[in-house]
Amino acid sequence: MGKISPVSAKYIVHATINIGGVVDRPDVIGAIFGQTEGLLGADLELRELQRSGRIGRIEVNVETKTGKTLGTIIIPSSLDKAETAIVGAALEVIQRIGPCNAKIRVEKIEDVRVSKRQFVVERAKELLKHLMDTSMPDSQELADEVAYSVRVMEITEYGKERLPAGPSIDDSDEVLIVEGRADVLNLLKHGFKNAIAVNGTSVPQTIVELSKKKILTAFVDGDRGGDLIIKELTSIAEIDFVTKAPDGKEVEELTKKEIHKAIRSKVSPEQAKVDTVREDRRSTEKAERPVENKRFERRPPQRSYQQSSRPQPSAAKATPVKATADEKKKFSKLLEDLIGTRGAYVLDNKLNILGKVPLSELTTTLKSLGSGIYAVVFDGEIDANILSIAEKSGVKFLVAMGAKAKSSNSVCVLTVDDF
Repeated sequence: MGKISPVSAKYIVHATINIGGVVDRPDVIGAIFGQTEGLLGADLELRELQRSGRIGRIEVNVETKTGKTLGTIIIPSSLDKAETAIVGAALEVIQRIGPCNAKIRVEKIEDVRVSKRQFVVERAKELLKHLMDTSMPDSQELADEVAYSVRVMEITEYGKERLPAGPSIDDSDEVLIVEGRADVLNLLKHGFKNAIAVNGTSVPQTIVELSKKKILTAFVDGDRGGDLIIKELTSIAEIDFVTKAPDGKEVEELTKKEIHKAIRSKVSPEQAKVDTVREDRRSTEKAERPVENKRFERRPPQRSYQQSSRPQPSAAKATPVKATADEKKKFSKLLEDLIGTRGAYVLDNKLNILGKVPLSELTTTLKSLGSGIYAVVFDGEIDANILSIAEKSGVKFLVAMGAKAKSSNSVCVLTVDDF
């Protein structure tokens, strides 16, 4: 008997069946062939159409519920529209199946080619979108990409400490001193080839030697860590000029215009110290300024005299933070889990893990959380920038594979060598 699948058919007849009794699938198929025999003439005889492959296998699905049989009938057809509609209508003349009354209703005749055409249209849209996304960029994009790649490839290692630097350190009379490798890469991207990184808070001997031969400009981030690096550089090396990124920004994220503006705004180290003192004085006066126009006056606490008479410990004499044996054990285990992952665990004061973030997002996470962080364990190195952000966020412990910065009074720095 010839067969056609619904995939190769042009039309599919969908019908529902409602039988007032219990019958089986063979009873329904027998009724379809038996009660339509001779009804439509020799050309549309269902048995002959199925033998020639113009009508496919008739699919009948039935189930019995509460003494009644319900189901569906699916007939694939490669006849034309009119002939398929006649075959579908012929099904509705069946009124009895076995000993039971039955009602067959043709719900729809599906044009398979419409479904295929819709699939073709949707797939063509996807292919076109992919083609447009991966098409060749314009000449300017190509030029920018090539120029950027070449500049990034130009980064070199300078001096016995193998400091990240641009290719023009020896050829330039002026040299920019930045904090890290990412800063050098950003300056190379925008055409500045005379930058070199200190890679930490301790000033390398290479920088000291360069300061005797070149005009050095310290170009640091616009945060507390940048101020510390300027202080360290000016105390050890002969720095000629100082400039900073805008407040809250790092050199590695500056645009070309912001870099030019910062370099044009460079000042002498002496002037930078004066500006820092003025800024600190202004901040202090603002903090000490009495609050006005309040509905209620602040009442002094009852024991204010006793409290004020006690000597207050200065920040310089504050007790440094130290880790207990249990804390060290916990930190060591977490650090082992992170080896090779380039990730970071953020912990609360009970050493519960608040979350795990990629190392590249650690500084952003610390800045956004602001407080409530007790310790940070990460697969990387602790530098001055992370230490400064940790101090501002109230972090007590920084645990990492290595460190380029030392513990402060408020933050304890631990590495694998401490366990």
